[in-house]
Amino acid sequence: MKLKIITQERVVFDDEVDEIYSRGVDGEFGILKGHIPMMSALDIGVTKIKKGNQQKSFSVMGGILQFKDDECLILTTLAESGDEIDEMRAREALERARRKRKDAEARIDAKRAEASIARAKARLKAKLNEVE
Repeated sequence: MKLKIITQERVVFDDEVDEIYSRGVDGEFGILKGHIPMMSALDIGVTKIKKGNQQKSFSVMGGILQFKDDECLILTTLAESGDEIDEMRAREALERARRKRKDAEARIDAKRAEASIARAKARLKAKLNEVE
């Protein structure tokens, strides 16, 4: 089946795959060839793909996934393959966000910190080829 991951700036991935695993706002799901048509709002998380014996992970910062006729399209504001992610930078971002959350006085600051933590965790998971 065909998978395209697209942001406003670039096509992050465009190739044939055997399996797709992602995180929607209602939970995690998997897609195999012949899956029924579906559409899902994506949460911040990791999308993992398998092709033969190879596996690849992408951090995906929300968006929409559409699957129809063995073609999957992910539209998102930001996505990176695990290969592109600087692990040290992602770990530093996670620590900064955790400090902000701890120091947050206003509720809106805490929500921003939580979103920053989710983004940093997604990047680290994609880098390390982990799925929650």
